[in-house]
Amino acid sequence: MFSGSEEETTVNSTVKPDISRERSAELYEKSKTYFPGGVNSPVRAFKSVHGTPLFIQKGDGCFIWDADGNQFIDFCASWGPLILGHNNSAVREKVIEAMQNGMSFGAPTALENQLAELILKNNKYIRKLRFTSSGTEAVMSAVRLARGYTKRDKIIKFEGCYHGHLDSLLVKAGSGLVTFGETSSAGIPKSFADETIVVPLNNIQAVEEAFEQFSDQIAAVIIEPVPANNGLLLQTQEFLEFLRRICTKNKSLLIFDEVISGFRVGFEGAAGYYNIYPDIITYGKIIGGGLPVGMYGASEEIMGMISPDGPVYQAGTLSGNPVAMAAGIAQLTELSKSNFYKDLNNKTFEFTESIQRYATAKNYKFKVFTIGSIFWFAFTDRESISNADEIDASSMEKFKIMHRELLNRGVYLGPSGYEVGFVSSTHSKIELEKAKRAIFESLDIVFRGSRA
Repeated sequence: MFSGSEEETTVNSTVKPDISRERSAELYEKSKTYFPGGVNSPVRAFKSVHGTPLFIQKGDGCFIWDADGNQFIDFCASWGPLILGHNNSAVREKVIEAMQNGMSFGAPTALENQLAELILKNNKYIRKLRFTSSGTEAVMSAVRLARGYTKRDKIIKFEGCYHGHLDSLLVKAGSGLVTFGETSSAGIPKSFADETIVVPLNNIQAVEEAFEQFSDQIAAVIIEPVPANNGLLLQTQEFLEFLRRICTKNKSLLIFDEVISGFRVGFEGAAGYYNIYPDIITYGKIIGGGLPVGMYGASEEIMGMISPDGPVYQAGTLSGNPVAMAAGIAQLTELSKSNFYKDLNNKTFEFTESIQRYATAKNYKFKVFTIGSIFWFAFTDRESISNADEIDASSMEKFKIMHRELLNRGVYLGPSGYEVGFVSSTHSKIELEKAKRAIFESLDIVFRGSRA
């Protein structure tokens, strides 16, 4: 383990030749004839980093292999849900067992009950839940539920938080402290965006002003309590507690979007980490071990508004899909075991602290932000970044170089400097040590300016 003294570690920070991407490049050229931009989700196109996208062939443990046979230590983890690593045997065997009985029924199964019971017995912040097929669908349903329960229309969201691609939340701030959202995608009617009020993160004054102007119109405040889609914008305990108080005071609901933080920073997610009771919580694909799953939950009273018990409609043929439920049972059973999160979070802390000590010893303008087993590399000298405006957009050029050098050294991060990384239970000390060395070398190259 690197002890923090620059003289006590030696790294070979020479520029390495680019890995072969010949097969991936061929697949990408073909995919562009089938899909917009050649991908089925925009960030996969590698537009923010060097080279063409890597087409992944397989994954096992903390490793992935691309179509050219290159092996990488993976810190993307399918954008977070693979907390047990790739191809986990317990999850795989449970999935195979379920598939032998059929893959979809559009009808209730006992597996739904089993997974729900596992979640509810270990999460005091919700009393009833509804499964969906994605995090976006869970958030969409939660917003509709909040509007139906309060009989109000407007939603407060925060600049820098991402809540999936539903129309009313795919908005950005305009000019001013408190603004109606401006659409960040074509195809969204202005009238939809006008129901969304966008304010800066970690800004009590802005939230107070929004409630002063629209108090009797605000159905809910929605926030990623651990904003992790635009960097890792950690919020203060005081700010999150303030949101709870002001929502209660104004009879608005507080929605925690925990599609990333749920079951990642702890079994009870950020709600448990901060010990704050939101009114509605949304969760995502980590529930299904990487299979398409989402979920939202709340009190019995609030969830009683959902059809068929109440007037708020939400449905889905694949909601509660038996294969996904089986994967979720296997994964969450492992996560509920004693000391699982303690061990994983300690491992992540040691890993990220080593990297930070190296950068500090070298006087690099570089910070590692972390919570639980989530981390983010930022080329900054700020001690904290809690607001999207505090991210230096020009620093993403340094990330591009770092990403390229890491790929050439067998380390895979998500292809954008705004994306976070994840440590899994399968990252051993050996792999983490190899990854650290690769990161040290890559940082040396970035700050030496060896590569444009």
